[in-house]
Amino acid sequence: MKKFTGTGVALVTPFHNDGSIDFVSLKKLLTHTAIGVDYFVVMGTTGESATLTKEEKKEVLQFVLKNNPKRLPVVHGIGGNNTASVLDEIEATNFRGVSAILSVSPYYNKPSQEGIRQHFKKIADTSPVPVILYNIPGRTASNLAAETILKLAQHKNIIGVKEASGNFEQCMKIAKGKPKDFLLISGDDLFTLPLYSIGGVGVISVLANAFPITFKKITENAKAENYLKAATETFKLLEINGPMYEEGNPTGVKYLLSLMKICKPHVRLPLVEPSAGLRKKIELAYEQIKKG
Repeated sequence: MKKFTGTGVALVTPFHNDGSIDFVSLKKLLTHTAIGVDYFVVMGTTGESATLTKEEKKEVLQFVLKNNPKRLPVVHGIGGNNTASVLDEIEATNFRGVSAILSVSPYYNKPSQEGIRQHFKKIADTSPVPVILYNIPGRTASNLAAETILKLAQHKNIIGVKEASGNFEQCMKIAKGKPKDFLLISGDDLFTLPLYSIGGVGVISVLANAFPITFKKITENAKAENYLKAATETFKLLEINGPMYEEGNPTGVKYLLSLMKICKPHVRLPLVEPSAGLRKKIELAYEQIKKG
């Protein structure tokens, strides 16, 4: 599945001031990111999928498919903590033009590893397109353990994992034990380079909304084992990465995109626009990046 190597961008969903979807800005974002990314991820957490209706999710997906400047592969986010509901959503989705789904590990109810394994097996059995697992214990309150990921990697329809545990030892266990073609994808922008060093193949990125060319340089250099050049590009993001998440995602990156005149900083409750202090941090970090 080489189409899911390099940089996938977890697209934000731009809004108007009244909270409705701003499709003009979404088209601008697609044009901006397509210059450097390898595939689009639609309706991930960064797209505020938790606060969009079923109809809005369908509209965003279809808009991306129809306004895809380079005809890049599209990954659609479908996940949750109610297995039956996730299966219903899969069955109700039009997958024409969709290359894979990204499915987050069940959140809040903290299932056992066996429960998580059975959850994803049901999804993989039902999905008409390949499945990429998503492990982010900081949000889900439970870790998708390396041993469970390796069991799931044996399923013919599970092709990779977006790993955002922040646990490099766990990533190494996955890299060591995974099938050759199973994709180890960074779910943390700053982990992209170190993950390449142990067999990772790219990143599903938040900051690529703003800096697609930077991520193109990181992934291409890392793939070529030009780690010093990849590190130089990664270091440019050190100061701005933290503020992206201080008051929730995508609060930070939407404000950054507003500075770049790509979309407005509007988010839906319970998220709110960044505080004055956070805006200042992002502005200063962005100025430093522009200065090189």
